[in-house]
Amino acid sequence: MQAKALRDLDDGELAKQLATLRKELFGLRFAHATGELDDTAAVGRARRDLARTLTVARERELTAELQPRS
Repeated sequence: MQAKALRDLDDGELAKQLATLRKELFGLRFAHATGELDDTAAVGRARRDLARTLTVARERELTAELQPRS
């Protein structure tokens, strides 16, 4: 998923996406360790998707901290 599309998600959907990506990465690592994974590049793609999603979540945290409190 592209970062632009991730930025369009609300906080709940972003958290759900994070959970889904973590489960997917776990499954891919397990399949790779047991020798069942044919597309080994899928692990790298999943890692990058997870990192991209975590980056968007962190951007939101930082912008929330910078917002002046009224």
